[in-house]
Amino acid sequence: MDANDTEAALHAARALILADLAALDVAGADTVTLVEDAVVHRRWWVGQWPQGAVYLPGLIAQDVQDALLERYGRWPLCPLCGDADPHALDVEPELGEDPHWVCGTTARAVAPVGSLGARG
Repeated sequence: MDANDTEAALHAARALILADLAALDVAGADTVTLVEDAVVHRRWWVGQWPQGAVYLPGLIAQDVQDALLERYGRWPLCPLCGDADPHALDVEPELGEDPHWVCGTTARAVAPVGSLGARG
């Protein structure tokens, strides 16, 4: 994988995460900065392991989710379980292709990473 492919993979992953943030109305300047920080970190990571580029969407989603938890709270909240026990969705697989947002309580997939706004 050359540098152009790496950058394309990083930008595609960034776009997916920004789409999910925007879909849930949390794509403010602070959260976009968290995405940019995750992309910078993963640029180094994928430079060390170019074959890992296919894992970037899930990894960047997890990085942003962790950063949001530290600063603002859980994100994205599970839309399946109601308000009784609010919990965040998980990214599955943790290290794999085609990551989805999944309810950890019911093990039901909610949406692919990047498609929270298309959830019906």
